[in-house]
Amino acid sequence: MASTLTTPPVCRRMRHRRPHRSPVPLLAPLVIWAGAAGVLALWWSDTGSVIGPAGWLTGAGRITGLLAGYACAVLLALMARIPTLDNTIGTDRLARWHALGGRCTISLVLAHTLLIIWGYSLTSHTSVVSQTSTLVLHYPDLLKATAAFLLFLATGILSARAARRRMSYETWHYLHFATYLAVFLAFGHQLSNGADFVGNRPVQIAWYTLFLGVAALLVWYRFAVPVRRGLRHRMRVSVVRPEAPGVVSVHLTGEHLDELGGEPGQFLRWRFMTRGLWWAANPYSLSAPAHPRHLRITVKTAGGHSAALAHLTPGTRVWAEGPYGAFTANRRTTPKVLLLAGGVGITPLRTLFETLPGQVTLVYRARRPDDLALRGEIGAIAAHRQATVHYLVDEPAGRPSPLTAHGLSALVPDLVSHDVYVCGPPGMTQTARSALREAGVPARRIHHESFSF
Repeated sequence: MASTLTTPPVCRRMRHRRPHRSPVPLLAPLVIWAGAAGVLALWWSDTGSVIGPAGWLTGAGRITGLLAGYACAVLLALMARIPTLDNTIGTDRLARWHALGGRCTISLVLAHTLLIIWGYSLTSHTSVVSQTSTLVLHYPDLLKATAAFLLFLATGILSARAARRRMSYETWHYLHFATYLAVFLAFGHQLSNGADFVGNRPVQIAWYTLFLGVAALLVWYRFAVPVRRGLRHRMRVSVVRPEAPGVVSVHLTGEHLDELGGEPGQFLRWRFMTRGLWWAANPYSLSAPAHPRHLRITVKTAGGHSAALAHLTPGTRVWAEGPYGAFTANRRTTPKVLLLAGGVGITPLRTLFETLPGQVTLVYRARRPDDLALRGEIGAIAAHRQATVHYLVDEPAGRPSPLTAHGLSALVPDLVSHDVYVCGPPGMTQTARSALREAGVPARRIHHESFSF
């Protein structure tokens, strides 16, 4: 069933300005691949003739080892929460790059280990088992590298989709800290055993610079900045209000909150300093434009962490990391915008609905009418902007889904000329994106940011 609030056309529109396009999303992949090319050039310059199976296997082991070491630095940098990357490329895209790079890194580590053992065993005319024992027990730093290898494999297994479904976000997140230890344990082995590093001081300095630089970024953005901001902004919970069944808004007060620079559509990672919550920093979007003295998030009480937010007491200290994400007005390319929300996905879109310039239409879908959170605010914004809102609910059951190419085209005239921001549950967003593409909306105008892990 579709319930529609329609108001007259916009008679006084906000001025449309073409957003500034950052070159970072294009430059970042080029820089990463240029670094990989540099690693291959290092191997090439240090390699003479390759003779026989042993030479080929050992050479392949060196290549995969160098690339695996470089990939570790890249993976850590992608997840260092560097604002320039998060706010231009997008946190979700960085996470996808990290996940793809992680699978490649685990494969490179595994290939490096097997190829080196096999190549060395052929060279020394010993069995693979004997050669493994010799390498681990008698080569410098190989025992630590073996521990790192096992940690990498364990992380890869736990990151598999089937394993992720069985654990909470918090558990999965903290298990990933084992990769820091793995990189630390493996680093010494690269310099003490790598043929491309031994006796090559400039390359050693370059490798130290790469890893120490990434370590500095991690320490600064993931630890120092959150602590500094926690002390600076002194945020506390002021009140928790129910918005819909299973949905609450957490209102926060603090000092100098305008310095956070949060844009509509962005999210922060929130750490509530109370029992059972202080050790986890979870991502929640701002559900109202940022104010110098107060902020608000709106959360569906689904998981253990989010459910506990409904029971926060006023005065609870809060630390926030961010803002993060590129789900902002900067993605817009046309004056016409469609905001397509599902369930609690309304939270970032509610702020965009209030602040985006141009002609904006909101389509908000929920299971039942009572599940339409923030409906009063949305109606007031629509009246003030003289914009159009379509409320879509699934009850009664059996009605055709409006999230089809035909259904969306009927709701939004001239759909193909709109930018579309989509936020909601994974199934809903995938269905909506497929319907929009079928309706003729170019992929570059469909904007989506996922917060799933």
